[in-house]
Amino acid sequence: MFKETNIYLKPKHIAIIMDGNNRYGKQNALGKGEGHSKGKDALDPIVEYCREVGIKVLTVFAFSSENWQRPPAEVALLMQLLKLTIDEQMPRMQKHHIKLRFIGDRSLLSDELRTQMADAEAKTAHYESMTLVIAISYGGQWDIAHAAQQLAEQVQAGQLRLEDINKEKLGEYVQLADEPAVDMLIRTGGEYRISNFLLWQSAYAELFFTQTLWPNFAAEELAVMIKDFAQRQRRFGKTSEQIQT
Repeated sequence: MFKETNIYLKPKHIAIIMDGNNRYGKQNALGKGEGHSKGKDALDPIVEYCREVGIKVLTVFAFSSENWQRPPAEVALLMQLLKLTIDEQMPRMQKHHIKLRFIGDRSLLSDELRTQMADAEAKTAHYESMTLVIAISYGGQWDIAHAAQQLAEQVQAGQLRLEDINKEKLGEYVQLADEPAVDMLIRTGGEYRISNFLLWQSAYAELFFTQTLWPNFAAEELAVMIKDFAQRQRRFGKTSEQIQT
């Protein structure tokens, strides 16, 4: 079992692209938007499992920058589900001392949702058992461009020299700069792409793809992936011989 795996091979940060809600709804003849509701319910057992086995950070892709292009009715439904998700997660966060964070371009969100997110972050900021990150209105390209903009503003203000900008400096300004890099990136739903998710943070992530639609994704399947992760050799540009020694 995973709990018996060498602790040094356990991922610190897992990121999940929760794909397949609409297809789940169609396959099960559910009403419009019900697939997304089922997807919301699938998050709880995954969070609980990650906490139990000692995963420090779980980041889930709830709503991307590109999702704003979806039909207005679907966008409105997703925004409502995000509000419900935050409300429903708060008791769990407080019971198990889980920190709740959000990443993404908040300027596009409603005042009500931004206030709700800030309140949830403030109330859980001191918790340390694990961190649940929900990506809302997030895109990896936006993230990197936003970080570059902040550096450019510092150069313009004379607070930073142009020659001081390197990958380490830029890495200090991307979202989740204070958290471990992504170790495992999982996509459900049978697609084989990362869809502009955590591009910088996942530079050396191990990739996992499954045909399972997100509402059907369970802790048992995640456990198998984590066991697989523990068997992979992560070289980070080095040779196998260097890693072995």
